[in-house]
Amino acid sequence: MQLTQFTDYGLRSLMYLAAQPDRLYSVREIAEHYGISRNHLVKVVHRLAQLGYVTSSKGKGGGIRLACKPQELHLGDLVLALEPNLYLVECFNLKTNTCRVVSACKLKHFLGDASKAFINTLDQHTLDDVVISKQAVVGCR
Repeated sequence: MQLTQFTDYGLRSLMYLAAQPDRLYSVREIAEHYGISRNHLVKVVHRLAQLGYVTSSKGKGGGIRLACKPQELHLGDLVLALEPNLYLVECFNLKTNTCRVVSACKLKHFLGDASKAFINTLDQHTLDDVVISKQAVVGCR
């Protein structure tokens, strides 16, 4: 299983913001820190704001910050909110499935269990568990 780049950037942004949750950060600062596209990160941050994970303010002195405490954000919930789907194989998507053995296949059940276990494992941890210290955020360029 591989998470999308969108989810990866979302998680990294939240980890960055959690280093100093009360501070306002610019999207440019986060993009430059990680060496990622500012334009792509703008879309990610917009989605994080829509979901209520970050708040943003425009204008001089504006920026983004966490909308809640890092210990309130469970990683599994974040992944489910950011990932468009968790289809491990084609047959998980009933609309586009063309597999000819789906009715007899047992693999889908096992993969479904694995996907649930993945999310359940992530849900045992919060953003606070993976937050990067301020020193590490500033120092790891």
